[in-house]
Amino acid sequence: MSYCSYVVTLSNDNVHKQYHDNEYGFPLTSDDELFARLVLEINQAGLSWTTILNKKDNFFKAYNNFNIRKVAKYDQKKIDALLNDAGIIRNRLKIHAAIENARKILEIQKEHGSFKSWLDKNHSLTKEEWVKLFKKHFRFTGGEIVNEFLMSSGYLPGAHTEDCPVYKKIAKLKPVWMK
Repeated sequence: MSYCSYVVTLSNDNVHKQYHDNEYGFPLTSDDELFARLVLEINQAGLSWTTILNKKDNFFKAYNNFNIRKVAKYDQKKIDALLNDAGIIRNRLKIHAAIENARKILEIQKEHGSFKSWLDKNHSLTKEEWVKLFKKHFRFTGGEIVNEFLMSSGYLPGAHTEDCPVYKKIAKLKPVWMK
């Protein structure tokens, strides 16, 4: 069963229905939004997406709305606060990955103007090439994390089936994978 078929059966206030209809596969335009999605995908590893969706607002509060510059400056005191925050996933490796990945995005911004520009420049890569590129630059980015990040942010097709009404909405926005 596809994600699209699954969410049709859910009530409008369900976290999956909200995410599917309003976020999943929609092109993201700001570096902070892209960073947020990457961190959420990393935190999902080994857990259910329901857990992440239910904690999403807490993640935004805990990580300063995923402001890349702020997260890149996190020190041990902030790491300890995150490790003690029951509202998020308290995994030391995932927290350190968020900080290191924020720092890497700052380097990418310096070289390419923005994280989005860097992603756009690489949009023609295959899934396998994307995974290699992410593993080279970022921490905690295996194949499934990279795939979901790219699909959920409009860089790879597959977030929605073609008969899904949301697919048509996204197509009007011309995500990178349609170019």
